[in-house]
Amino acid sequence: MPKLDKFDHAILGLLQDDARTTNVEIADKVGLSQSPCLRRVRQMEESGIIRGYRADLDRRALGLELTVFVAFKVARHTRENADTLQQALLDIPEVVACYMTSGESDFLAEVVVENLSAYEALLTERLLVLPNVTDIRSNFAIRSIKTGAPLKLPARS
Repeated sequence: MPKLDKFDHAILGLLQDDARTTNVEIADKVGLSQSPCLRRVRQMEESGIIRGYRADLDRRALGLELTVFVAFKVARHTRENADTLQQALLDIPEVVACYMTSGESDFLAEVVVENLSAYEALLTERLLVLPNVTDIRSNFAIRSIKTGAPLKLPARS
């Protein structure tokens, strides 16, 4: 992983705010010429610091009214069981985020669907039949307070 300096942090901040910012605008705002600025962006892309670019979509405007946080418990704690469940969750498009966790559950997935009927169908047809799952708990979001916020970058050393 490359060591990031103040210019890299400034570039990342601008791209997190608006990934469509042009290289010319970024270079001007961070005080670099265009070529070194573009080289820094490319290096951060190649190293995996910048994983990609995407549009931030309004779920409700698209008819996706329900967000559910689904906690899964795995039958036996083995790497194979965890890997199998992980792959199964990756293959479900309604799962928009997923984490391996410690505590009461082993995995926590964020699921986005149209409505309660759509979630019921997903639960009964896809989630309840996942391999090695012994328990599923669903928590429904009442309101989104903060989503997709930019990362607070660690202090440079």
